[in-house]
Amino acid sequence: MQKRLGAIFLLFCLLAVALIGRLMYINYVSGAKYEKIVLSQQNYNSTVIPFQRGNIVDAKGTVLATSVDVYNVILDARELTDASALAEKKKSGKGKEIVDETVKALTEHFSEIQEDQVRRELQENPNKRYIVLAKKVSNEKMTAFQKDTSGKNSKVNGIWFEKQYTRQYPYGSLAASVIGFASDGNSGTIGLERAYNDVLNGTNGRSYGYVNSDNNVENTVEEAKDGNTLVTSIDVNIQSIVESSIKSFNDQMIEARGMAKTREAMGGSAQGSLHTSVLVMNPNTGEILANANYPGFDLNKPRDVSSYYTPEQLSAMSAQDQLQVLNNIWNNFSVSSAYEPGSTAKVLTMAAGLETGTVSTSDTYDCSGGMQVGDYYIHCWNHEGHGHQTMQQVLQNSCNVGMMQMVAKIGPENFSKYQARFNLGQKTGIDLPGEVSTASLLYTENQLASNKVSLATNAFGQNYNVNMMQMASAFSSVVNGGNYYEPHVVSSIKDEQGNTVKTIEPTIMKKTVSRETSDTLKTFLKGVVEEGTGKKAAVTGYSVGGKTGTAEKVPRGNGNYLLSFIGAAPIENPQVVIYVVVDQPDAQDQTSNSYASQIFSNIASQILPYMNVPTVNDQAKAAADQAARQAKEKGVDLSGGKTNTATTDTPNLNPDESAAGGRSDNSSGTGYGRSNAVR
Repeated sequence: MQKRLGAIFLLFCLLAVALIGRLMYINYVSGAKYEKIVLSQQNYNSTVIPFQRGNIVDAKGTVLATSVDVYNVILDARELTDASALAEKKKSGKGKEIVDETVKALTEHFSEIQEDQVRRELQENPNKRYIVLAKKVSNEKMTAFQKDTSGKNSKVNGIWFEKQYTRQYPYGSLAASVIGFASDGNSGTIGLERAYNDVLNGTNGRSYGYVNSDNNVENTVEEAKDGNTLVTSIDVNIQSIVESSIKSFNDQMIEARGMAKTREAMGGSAQGSLHTSVLVMNPNTGEILANANYPGFDLNKPRDVSSYYTPEQLSAMSAQDQLQVLNNIWNNFSVSSAYEPGSTAKVLTMAAGLETGTVSTSDTYDCSGGMQVGDYYIHCWNHEGHGHQTMQQVLQNSCNVGMMQMVAKIGPENFSKYQARFNLGQKTGIDLPGEVSTASLLYTENQLASNKVSLATNAFGQNYNVNMMQMASAFSSVVNGGNYYEPHVVSSIKDEQGNTVKTIEPTIMKKTVSRETSDTLKTFLKGVVEEGTGKKAAVTGYSVGGKTGTAEKVPRGNGNYLLSFIGAAPIENPQVVIYVVVDQPDAQDQTSNSYASQIFSNIASQILPYMNVPTVNDQAKAAADQAARQAKEKGVDLSGGKTNTATTDTPNLNPDESAAGGRSDNSSGTGYGRSNAVR
């Protein structure tokens, strides 16, 4: 047994001697090689090369969001300490000069760096190779530092710069809730920045050292891949017009009322309304041309709410309350808020009736100021009544009684069917985050069948909820001939070289109404603006159609209303739809003025010329020219003579007829509605 143990011990001794010998041999033959490898791992650690997040641009290429390079100032205390020690060995005092000159250069070029901060780091961490002295200094400051310290006589040591990117928004608050903002780490928080976060982000590169075949340390670089650019349908000029208009409106409300009511309600500073939101849409593609919300915020300072709250008010808030304030301001009302649409929904009710054949344009309705429905007597907004009316006059006057009589003919089955046809209760698919679901905020067919009051009030847009994107998309389908387009903000995506990698084509989701129903309702909508409750929405020189809306908010009886106007121009062949919502204007009587209609008119009067939308005169001239061409083709001389080509059939041509299919017939308009009413 002892012999066996001795043999094992001897074997281990021999192995140990062999291992030590091998290590000595490796160190003697290849020691320098492995020393370089170790040093390369210590001194040439890999460095991340950050990608540049993609831009967000408007329809014409104007940059709305971009990433600019900034730099962290890094102190390599080990390098500076070693350089100082080496200089001190050569000549007394030279080491201190190196440290002093480095500290001086840092404090002169970067105001955020303090002398005692640098000296403390050198004293406490003399061997540390990565100390962040300042973050996000500009390229200009970094370049100036390098220029001033790069001379051969410079004693500055141990300073290098780590490149990063920071997000900037050249237009500040413009389209803030649509664009959104990205926080540190390239993480989109709201808006397009969040919805397209993965598209905008790229892939980091890397720089690292390695030892080549000659045992020399070399540096290799894997370049970063930058993010893609979003090309949106937003037009900066239209967006600016919209935001200026809603700001002007709210400023006027603040001036007129002194803001006592809103300040008390919100616990904050002056606001002209709880919310004001506007959507501008191309009804023929679903593209969003502008989307503005009030109150707004600066994308470069998204957490600054000093415009709405005093420092004292903010300090009195809990952290949870302050977060709620931010969420309220960041909220895109047109996507993320549900509300009762009010009388703008009467257009959809009429469409359901016409499409199902349960009502006809020849039907008449009588309004005495109210109507008994079950156990309830439901008033029209005009308690005196509108009297005997045609279907068109019901819409012009925004008569609730006429609508209740109409929906009784339509019935719960057809009404519910067409709510679904218009996509109410379903998300639109808009490419923005946070679209509110309203599925549970609509009555089912069975519920409407068992509750006549709900069916009656639903007819004029009360007791069910929508969001603005749903209403704008549904209305657009009514006026464009029946095509329901999926709304969208992004038109295309481009890579870092500018090549288009994806195009978002207009997508027709469904057919809502026939061309005949569309044409009929466009005539009615034109009458609303020319003869009815929407007169304040008129735009000089343009043919406009639309519908007013006034929805009493829950709880009822508190005098709080949501006012709206949705309209299209030119109504014969709409090129743009504008939807305005004013939630609780700060006014003594929130229903006394057509606030939303006036905002619509102000916006439309500016963007229609900008968009080259033809005026009434332009349309008339185009129609006359077309009539002349058609007459010439058939051999008729409209100037009074005859052409050389004989014809037996001479058409009865009216040069005033529009190219879209004839003059709108407004002969039935009696103007029963009040000119300043918002209904």
